[in-house]
Amino acid sequence: MHSPRWALALLVVSGTTPLIAQESPRRAARDTVVELPAMTVTATRDLREVFRTPTPVSVVDSTTLARRAPASITDLFLDLPGLDVNGVGPSQSRPIIRGLLGQRILLLQDGIRMNNSRRESDFGEIPSLVGLEALGRVEVVRGPTSVLYGTDAIGGAVNLITRQPSTSITGSSVHGSFGYRYQSAGNSQRPFGLVTGQVGRLNWLAFGSYRDATDYTAPAGTFGKLPLPNDSKVQDSGVKDQNYAFQLGYGLTANSSLHARYDRYTADNAGFGYVDNADLQRPNDPTIAIRYPNQGVDRLSLGYTNRGVRSALADRIDVTTYYVDNTRRLTFDITIPTGPGSQGQIGIRNFTDLQTFGFRIEAGKAIGNVVLTYGFDGFHDRSNNTDTTTTTGFGPPSTDPVSKTPNASFRSLGGFLQSDFHLAPRLILIAGLRVQDIKASTRSTPNVTAPLVSHSNATVVGTVNTEYLLSDNLSVIGTVGRGFRSANLIERFFNGLAPEGGGFQVRTPNLKPETSLNVDVGLRYRSQLLQLEAFAFRNEITDAIVLQPTGDSTAIGPGQYAQNFSNVNIGKLRYLGLEASGRVVVGHGFSTAANVTVTDTKDVRDPSNPVAQSYGFRVGGEARYDHPSGRFWLAYGARHNGEQKDVANSQSPIGTPLPAFTVMTARAGAQLFRAGRTSHSVTATLDNVGNKLYSEASSSSALFRPSPGRNVTLAYRMDF
Repeated sequence: MHSPRWALALLVVSGTTPLIAQESPRRAARDTVVELPAMTVTATRDLREVFRTPTPVSVVDSTTLARRAPASITDLFLDLPGLDVNGVGPSQSRPIIRGLLGQRILLLQDGIRMNNSRRESDFGEIPSLVGLEALGRVEVVRGPTSVLYGTDAIGGAVNLITRQPSTSITGSSVHGSFGYRYQSAGNSQRPFGLVTGQVGRLNWLAFGSYRDATDYTAPAGTFGKLPLPNDSKVQDSGVKDQNYAFQLGYGLTANSSLHARYDRYTADNAGFGYVDNADLQRPNDPTIAIRYPNQGVDRLSLGYTNRGVRSALADRIDVTTYYVDNTRRLTFDITIPTGPGSQGQIGIRNFTDLQTFGFRIEAGKAIGNVVLTYGFDGFHDRSNNTDTTTTTGFGPPSTDPVSKTPNASFRSLGGFLQSDFHLAPRLILIAGLRVQDIKASTRSTPNVTAPLVSHSNATVVGTVNTEYLLSDNLSVIGTVGRGFRSANLIERFFNGLAPEGGGFQVRTPNLKPETSLNVDVGLRYRSQLLQLEAFAFRNEITDAIVLQPTGDSTAIGPGQYAQNFSNVNIGKLRYLGLEASGRVVVGHGFSTAANVTVTDTKDVRDPSNPVAQSYGFRVGGEARYDHPSGRFWLAYGARHNGEQKDVANSQSPIGTPLPAFTVMTARAGAQLFRAGRTSHSVTATLDNVGNKLYSEASSSSALFRPSPGRNVTLAYRMDF
């Protein structure tokens, strides 16, 4: 770890406080800001203040979601400590937590897992499956959450919590929002509408949004070793997608209710983004285009909640069952120059239909000063796949109909117990344990002659979290926890050209699960004018699953060979870091905020092997003015990502190290007028003020995926 980075991090933290994790400010008579306490349910499964939650957690509230009008929820993560973003475009960006990404991050909707076992391990599921304007808040837990949520939550969890109708059993009401968002990057347009209502015991919700975004343009400049002489289009960075949700609930009693919810997401013409080699002045390099011509996700969930059980075993009970049908088409095209005026092409066409059945039964019981949370959960993924590979330009055209991933199933069953001890008025101790059993199996698949295989593994993980109030305004937090992640279907059974042209992947079905040991030590401080949070962490992943060369190669065309890789369990990966954030209310409507993240990664067994997949240093801040009347606000922010040397980037034209960059953003918003209980507001954002060439994409990418140049976002919103 470089000491100057730590010194800068401490300097930034010493005078600032948490940027997000607070509800909307309310004005007091003395022109000070009184903050409503931020609440979280994801970290402990019991609604509590963030300040009294003994684990690192960040909350993006509804006010921030409305004011910022982001293209993707991950846009807001760049203002949170410990978080980063992988991917480009409005639909394909994904979170990074403490240097971990893809399937090592668990994505949840209202506490129900969204990950599926058919996604590439470095990509994970997309948060766009849930409509932005349907969200009430977003909670991010930094560090393992496997005790409560099972596999994949090895680096953290992102819980997308949707807006809900009233669940009282008397009265009637109708509330909602309508709006429109325009962004000049890709000429993105997004209208939306949400309405909730209640009539007696019956409550309901309806939501819909549509987005049409074309490919955006990156500015001319130089990034690392790569010059981009002219403004250039980032191919496959647009999308046409839609979100719909319908929910119906019924209040059985004042403490119990039933609900049914249906969500649908459709997307056309989404892609991973790339810049033409002609624009990069690299005409002899292969061109790799990864696209999703269409994707459709249907999700149906049924739930029962009772907060008044009052039995010897439980005071509350929550039962949820869900079904998800996730279908998508993938096209993977590699164009390889073979000589002057000639080229060869390899085209892969894949269709996947993944069906998931899942359930969660959770109960809570208070016994004196102890609150028990316990239950069972499970899911079953059933994947059906078809693949066709066509090769031209290397001799006679050929077609291979063999599926790269055979039809397969992934089954998970687990039980968990968590105890919340209030040992003293100032001391909280939470301890938990989970036992999990997972089985992955292949099934008979047309044109696949490989023997059927099945592999099972059982895992036990636990955690201990504690918080002690040194004073009413200052607390110290400590956590020790184990997480785990079982290898998914792609890591076990895929046999073909790896994504982004990184080689030929050979199947390895008998992988052991990754396990992690994470330790956090942190401080939180809050007062009327100052909030501060800082955590140091150490996370070690044992039996980490990584792709490594086998020493062999596979012919992918006449005279064309790809190096073979296989997933293996290696000894240990170590992630160290410091993350902090803060906010200072200066007075008279002015406030400042900042956040800083420092991470250091290492392959303990082979220190010379670079394993970083994101930037190791990031610092950002914002100066803000809120008019005392609440009629308008102004903000200006900057973010600096430091250069990253520990990165395997030999296949990327960017080179090593990954270069540093600074990007600035200006924002403003105003309340236009109120009419009764209806309010109308607008926001405007000028992003990448300096029009700099930079990239948020994973540093392990073989492609150059720059972010948009200077662009404007305008949004209108009506709430009633």
